Amino acid sequence: MSLELYRNGSIYSPADPFATAMLVENGTVAWIGTEAAAGALLDSRMTEIDLQGALVTPAFVDSHVHLASLGAKLNGLDLSGVRSADELLAAVAADEGTGLLLGAGWDESGFASGTVPGPEELQRAVGDREVYLARADVHSALVSPKLADRLGLVEGPEYSGALVRGRAHERVRAAVFAFEEATSARNRNSALAHLASTGHGAVVEMAAEHVSGRADLEALLGRSDQEKAATPEVFAYWAELVDSEQQARDLLASFDSTAVVGLGGDLNIDGSIGSRTALLRADYADAPGDRGTAYLDAQRIGAHIAACSLAGIQTSFHVIGDAGLDLALEGFDRAAEKVGLAKVQAGRHRLEHVEMVDDAARERMLGFALTASMQPGFDAAWSGTGGMYEQRLGATRADAMNGIGQFLSTGVPVVIGSDAPVTPVSPWSAVKACLELRDPAARISARAAFMAHTRSGFRALGSPSPFAGQLVNGAEATFAIWDAAELSVQTPDLRVSSWSTDARAGTPMLPVLEDELPQCLRTVRAGTVLFDDMGQA
Repeated sequence: MSLELYRNGSIYSPADPFATAMLVENGTVAWIGTEAAAGALLDSRMTEIDLQGALVTPAFVDSHVHLASLGAKLNGLDLSGVRSADELLAAVAADEGTGLLLGAGWDESGFASGTVPGPEELQRAVGDREVYLARADVHSALVSPKLADRLGLVEGPEYSGALVRGRAHERVRAAVFAFEEATSARNRNSALAHLASTGHGAVVEMAAEHVSGRADLEALLGRSDQEKAATPEVFAYWAELVDSEQQARDLLASFDSTAVVGLGGDLNIDGSIGSRTALLRADYADAPGDRGTAYLDAQRIGAHIAACSLAGIQTSFHVIGDAGLDLALEGFDRAAEKVGLAKVQAGRHRLEHVEMVDDAARERMLGFALTASMQPGFDAAWSGTGGMYEQRLGATRADAMNGIGQFLSTGVPVVIGSDAPVTPVSPWSAVKACLELRDPAARISARAAFMAHTRSGFRALGSPSPFAGQLVNGAEATFAIWDAAELSVQTPDLRVSSWSTDARAGTPMLPVLEDELPQCLRTVRAGTVLFDDMGQA
C-alpha cells in the first residue's frame, strides 16, 4: 500500500476551492482538505510531501498531437527561430550530422522577403545529404534535389522549386518517416517524456499512414505495461476511410487495443492556411485565383461518417478552411439522411482545428452533436497585424478566426490541443492564448480554457469515469504540480465572465498568466511519478 500526503500548497479542486492538502492512496485521491486537517491526518504510514506553496492541478490532456513528428523535431533541427532564407540555410549548413537531415518549424510568413531557398541553394548548403525541412504547419516542406530525385518528384502544381505540398507532400513525408524501429522508439520516447515534463497526464495521438504509418502506431500501442505506466496515457485515432459498418468494425478491431478510440483525426478534408491548401470560399488574399485544395468530397465524407455511426465508432476530420467545413457538414447531412440523425449524434464525432466558422456552421455542428478540437496556439502564433493569417486571408477574415468563445456560447463542446509539433507543447500558453484571442468574442476565461484542456478532453474521448480530469475523492490521482507566482480567477473581459471572480464565491484559482508561466515540478499519473523536478521522494 502507498500513501502520499501532499500539503502546504494549493489544490485545484471543485470539492474544496480552498484546499491546501491532498492524500493519495494506491494511485487514487483519498482525501482533499485544509492544512490543519492534514496535520491531524498525518501518520507513520504516509510519505509527506511539502508543496512549499506550489499549485496542484489535474494533469493536462493534449487532445491533438503527433508523437513521431514531435519527437523527430525534438531530436532534429529546430528551425522555428529562423527569420530569413539565409538564416535557414546557415542553420542547415551548420548541422554536423550525416545521412538524411530532418528539420522542422520554419515559417516564411515571418521572413522579411517572404521567400524560401531554392533547390540549388539548399543542396549546396548540405553537400550530398538529403534534406527534408517541414514548414511549421507540417503541410508542406522544403526538399533537396537529391531527395526529390530518389522519391521521383516531378515539377508541377504540388512541387515547385524546393517546395512540396498537398498530396505530393504526404507521399514524401510517409517515405521520410519510414524510420527503423530504434529511431521511431527514440522519437516516441522523447515526445512522451517532453509531454510529461509539461504537465500532461494524457495525450491523443492522431495517427495516419501519411503521418508516421501504421507500424509506428502499432509499436506505440505494443509497449509493455511497465513502459505505458511510465508515460502519459495515450489514446489514438487512426485516419483511414471506410464505407461500411463491418469495414469500420474490422479496422478498429485490427488494432486489438482499447487505446484506439476512433477512426479519423488526420482524415484531411483540406490542408493548412500557411501552405495555402486550406479550402476557402474566397481566394487567398496573397494568391488570387487560389482557394486551396479539397482532399475529400462530400460523398466519401458522408459514407465514412455513416459507417462509423452505424458501428458506434467515433470519427473525426481535419478541416481548417470555411469551404472545407462546408464539405464536412454536407458529409454529415448525407450521413444523417442515410442512417438517421440520432445515430450520427450518438457517435460523438469531432472536427479538428475548425479555424474558420460562421454562426450558421456552428449551429449545424451543434445539431450533429459535434465537438470542436481546437488549437489556441495557432491564434497566438499567426493572428495580429501583419501576421500569417492576415497575409493569407486579409484583415477581415483574419480577425474572425478560432471562435472558441462562440462555440461554447452555442453549446458546442471544445477541447484543446497543441497539434505538436506545429505549436509548442505549452499548456499554460494555450490557456493564456484563450484569454487573448484576436477576436474579442472568441475569448474565454482561464477556467473555461483549463477545463477544455483537462476534463473536457476525457469527455470527448467518452471516458467512463465521471471524475476523469478532476481532483476529487475517488478520482484517479493524475495531476501536475506547478511553481506559480500568483493565483487568481481570470477572465478576458468582465462582460464575458461566466464565473464570479469574487473569492467568496468559492471558485478555484488558477495561475496568473501575465508574466512568467508556471513551471512544472512534478507530473503524476495514477499515482506513478512521470516527471519530477521537486527534489523530494
